[in-house]
Amino acid sequence: MVTVAKGEVSVGLDVGTRSYEITPELIDDYMEALDDHHPWYTGSSPFGGPVAPALLFHSAVYRFGEWYLPNLYGNLHARQEWDLFAPLTAGDRLTTRSTIIDRYRKRGRDYVVNEVQLFAEEAGERGGRLLCRGRTHQSFLIEESKGELAVDKSREKAPARRFEAGAGEFEEELPPLEKTVTLEMCRRFSPGTNYHNDVEEAKKLGFPDIVVQGMMPICFLSELMTHRFGEGWYTGGRMSVNLVNILWGADGGVALRGVVREYTPEGDRRRAHCEVWAEKQDGTKIIVGTASAVVP
Repeated sequence: MVTVAKGEVSVGLDVGTRSYEITPELIDDYMEALDDHHPWYTGSSPFGGPVAPALLFHSAVYRFGEWYLPNLYGNLHARQEWDLFAPLTAGDRLTTRSTIIDRYRKRGRDYVVNEVQLFAEEAGERGGRLLCRGRTHQSFLIEESKGELAVDKSREKAPARRFEAGAGEFEEELPPLEKTVTLEMCRRFSPGTNYHNDVEEAKKLGFPDIVVQGMMPICFLSELMTHRFGEGWYTGGRMSVNLVNILWGADGGVALRGVVREYTPEGDRRRAHCEVWAEKQDGTKIIVGTASAVVP
């Protein structure tokens, strides 16, 4: 659980390290929380035996305390970047390191960027191979606004919050993915009682409904990329997305879509550059951005 920083949150702040073991139970929890039951998670894969979901440690950044700014009212996950380098497998031990790499202001919000790197522990020692890294842009209201809604449900209907995606020419359409988000999924994905799974807690922070944790639809996009690109997503995948509207607990369904815009050479292989997005049943975009993977 993230806690408010005791001192100044500045670029270069070392937020700390944590160690984990990838257990079958951890993988099972991910599969159930996201209704993602890819056969590679329990059976054979191009890497030999089973592999963990590529974003198994999607929320490692939130396991580090004391980097949130004091005003928690209306705070939101605004942007996410991922770089994937190697698969994770059951039994592996990992070390994660958290560092503040940027801080900026935009449109009445203060943004903190926390980069978490995942390293393999080799022979019981830390500092092994870099497996992946994520950069989380968390936004905080600059001015106190308690008693008012930080974000209401009508905001996403405004012209400025409507986003187009998938228009124009493209090389290929990715097979779409449809998901239904339930309260039980929210509870498993965001353990404890918080604004990601409890309406009353959401209201305390200025929201009219449960705010589905932003990492959930981001993991759905990773599932989309895994289905299409497989090994090339695990060993070279990249994602850079903006969370442009909120997925509310009452929204239910979400669709994950994408197109390949172009292929470019990358050594002996090619990189597939994709536009990806997540949208509600009425077409409202909640996430827009890019992802890429390597292909033969």
